[in-house]
Amino acid sequence: MPRIIYSNQINYLQRLRITNDPLILEMEEYAYKNNVPILDWMSAELMEQLILIHKPKKVLEIGTAIAYSSIRIAKCLRKGSAVDTIEKSKDNIKIAKENIKKARLTNFIRILEGNALDIIPHLDEKYDFIFLDADKEDYEKLFFYSLMVLKKGGVIFVDNLLWHGYAASTNVPAKYRRTTKYIREFNKLFTSSDLLKTTILTVGDGIGIGVKIAN
Repeated sequence: MPRIIYSNQINYLQRLRITNDPLILEMEEYAYKNNVPILDWMSAELMEQLILIHKPKKVLEIGTAIAYSSIRIAKCLRKGSAVDTIEKSKDNIKIAKENIKKARLTNFIRILEGNALDIIPHLDEKYDFIFLDADKEDYEKLFFYSLMVLKKGGVIFVDNLLWHGYAASTNVPAKYRRTTKYIREFNKLFTSSDLLKTTILTVGDGIGIGVKIAN
């Protein structure tokens, strides 16, 4: 049976991609050259489609990096909607602010500076959409904190759940074993949650999507 995760098929889809936003391309190039982890372009396009379908009023992003995803989310939001994004790296925060300013989205994106584990328990907001893409060893705690601030009917979108393919591999290189263990444990937790209707898709590095069905 044909599969859609072979490199030649990915390359074919890449050729069909239309990107007219120079800032998006600039951020992708910067991330590639400086080894900054950002959301895979296919995963980003999937997230944009979900934003357009779900029409969230309040979005929480856990892991701003250079604001690549924040900007892509904000551009799909309706008037009156907003993004809160959490980042602890001072270097990333500086670059993210510059990119948000270039995108003319300073009124739509608010950066919360610090550790998400410290910030989320003190948030007064409830969110319609949460994007989790932070340190993998913190995924479990951040997941539980996210559920506390996610509205019923809200969507959580999680990156890196296949972790370069190693989550499903029997031969994991030594430098990936620790994080692979975290991801495998998280995937079991995510897919067995009674509060969510979940799925994991073979898009990008593995995308988890959950809809909150209970409080």
